[in-house]
Amino acid sequence: MSIQIPRGTQDILPGTVELWQYIEGQAREICRRYNYKEIRTPIFEHTELFLRGVGDTTDIVQKEMYSFQDRGERSLTLRPEGTAPVVRSYVENKMFGDATQPTKLYYIGQMFRYERPQAGRYRQFVQFGIEAIGSNDPAIDAEVIALAVEFYRGMGLKNIKVVLNSLGDAASRQAHRDALIAHFEPRIGEFCSDCQSRLQKNPLRILDCKKDRNHELMGTAPSITEYLNEDSAVYYEKVQELLTMMDVPFEKDPNLVRGLDYYQHTVFEIMSEAEGFGAITTLSGGGRYNGLVQEIGGPEMPGIGFAMSIERLIMALKAENIELPIEHSIDCYVVALGEKAKDHAAKVAFDLRKAGLSVEKDYLDRKMKAQFKSADRLKAKFVAVLGEDELDKGIINLKDMATGEQEEVALDVFASYVAEKLI
Repeated sequence: MSIQIPRGTQDILPGTVELWQYIEGQAREICRRYNYKEIRTPIFEHTELFLRGVGDTTDIVQKEMYSFQDRGERSLTLRPEGTAPVVRSYVENKMFGDATQPTKLYYIGQMFRYERPQAGRYRQFVQFGIEAIGSNDPAIDAEVIALAVEFYRGMGLKNIKVVLNSLGDAASRQAHRDALIAHFEPRIGEFCSDCQSRLQKNPLRILDCKKDRNHELMGTAPSITEYLNEDSAVYYEKVQELLTMMDVPFEKDPNLVRGLDYYQHTVFEIMSEAEGFGAITTLSGGGRYNGLVQEIGGPEMPGIGFAMSIERLIMALKAENIELPIEHSIDCYVVALGEKAKDHAAKVAFDLRKAGLSVEKDYLDRKMKAQFKSADRLKAKFVAVLGEDELDKGIINLKDMATGEQEEVALDVFASYVAEKLI
């Protein structure tokens, strides 16, 4: 019996990986424009980081983490999300001492969650995320959302919408929490076991429950907007005002809470409205986490960020029939004819690569027709033909595959000549 890929994972093969590379390149480019710097953290962290950073009442911690004991009997976890590791690194490396606050970081990396695999949802998946730590300015909230929207627009997506809410500051959240407990407690026995356990720990998460979303009490639950104090309400209004100025349309949803415990003030999701995208429409989400740095052992420092799934982005691109400008061709294919030409063809290929070109050649002693077929499959822009006659003359026959034109080029200047033609 052959060994197969684990459930909930995927192989990204040549021909497809170029799409991923393009998306990752565009992510890095937009981060460059917004002055976010890349950070790379370990794939596994101490389990305690996620217990404290993500929240022990969340589905991620309770049901989805890949945790294990190492040989030193330390509990480690494959990272299920990117924010807590970035904040841990921010604290451990004392980035809060940097004079150029806020610290603006981005990451692209593998995450791991034990979820039920379905379209666009894997147990190993790739997230692109950004974190801006050190500013309480509503402008940074608007910037984070605008960056995400601009990235999606740059990918060609048109059927997206931003959904916005505010969870308020700590005082507002506490007032809302008390109201939710009073609302749900008399009939909590009608809800699922998860909601029953959340009532006292984090009743806000009841609003995010998929099992009980149609329960009549959900529609009459107290809204956070009723409990925002003046400072929180002013902050929320300012974020909306800035998004409008930046031409970022949004919808307000007072029931949007997100699935992690560390959020305060601004929370948002970006959703696809494309037909055929599927039931789970969220492409990305994020929000403000003003207490997280302190929770992980750092000073009191505000932060905001978002994360997006590359897998779900690719689904959205397919749903909108968007083809990205991805290069699948090579610059030159070297055809060798005869035993004498083989070694010289290897040297020609080496010189072309040294000149910065992408090059392939035959390694199976195939006939010229078969080698030209390989060049066609690889979408070679040029084919260089080198046989014994060409060697005797000190030339190479160069064919432009787009026009069909052929010319003879001196062997000693061939690499530089082809490189010039491709500039």
